[in-house]
Amino acid sequence: MLPASLEEAVAALAAMPAAVPVAGGTDLMAAVNAGLLRPAGLVSLGRINEIRGWQYQEDGHALLGAGLTHARMGRPDFAALMPALAAAARAAGPPQIRNAGTLGGNIASAAPTGDALPVLAALEAVLVIVGPGGARREIPVSYLLAGREMLRPGELIGFVRVPLLHAPQVFLKATGRTGPGRAVASVGLVLDPARRGVRIAVGAVAPMPLRPLEAEQWVASLIDWDGERTLAPEALEAFGDYVAAACVPDQGEPVAPGVLHLRRTVAVLARRALGRALTS
Repeated sequence: MLPASLEEAVAALAAMPAAVPVAGGTDLMAAVNAGLLRPAGLVSLGRINEIRGWQYQEDGHALLGAGLTHARMGRPDFAALMPALAAAARAAGPPQIRNAGTLGGNIASAAPTGDALPVLAALEAVLVIVGPGGARREIPVSYLLAGREMLRPGELIGFVRVPLLHAPQVFLKATGRTGPGRAVASVGLVLDPARRGVRIAVGAVAPMPLRPLEAEQWVASLIDWDGERTLAPEALEAFGDYVAAACVPDQGEPVAPGVLHLRRTVAVLARRALGRALTS
């Protein structure tokens, strides 16, 4: 089906509950080709213009359409708005993936390696869910990714509300041999001087992005928020180790070499991300 509006798409899904919504189809078609999914029908979202852009809101947020492609988010005008999300979009894979894949698809598929997910978690983004009869509700993106709230029949991710912080934001990832540009670990970090806080989310190491809250609070207490926001090298080192230990547990003794390597990778990414944010 080819609806031209969110209302038509929601009505189509309500009429055919077994159908699957599809925008770029990068994750969906991979699952179909691998024999992991056999949808009874497809509802295309590609013609719905209202979810392909973004707009500013009076409360200091941006409303991002779920149909925004990675390629569109990677452009300079969007990067000026949300630099970490733009960096994640540019790192999402080869051009054919970036041109087709969408923000909403990244969230809905909830693949652990989704590059946008740790950034959205660190930004504490909120999803605007569109349902039958014009109903709309908002849920934190972390609730959906953690399975605490699920999409109900006939519902779609319509938009993503993200605060415009005008604060340093960083995305970094490490890739391996698991696929083109696919992360083995990634981090999204936000330095928030207004709230005197540091927020970091680690992706790809678990089924959903992880927020090491104690590490965030600890390092935030060491930053001179009224001065030059500098941090001693040993504190940066300790922060990386703190984040890595929280997000990559030992899993028994002796600690497997693969776990140690992943922990070192996360530590380096966390340390570099905070270092870059502090000097931005």
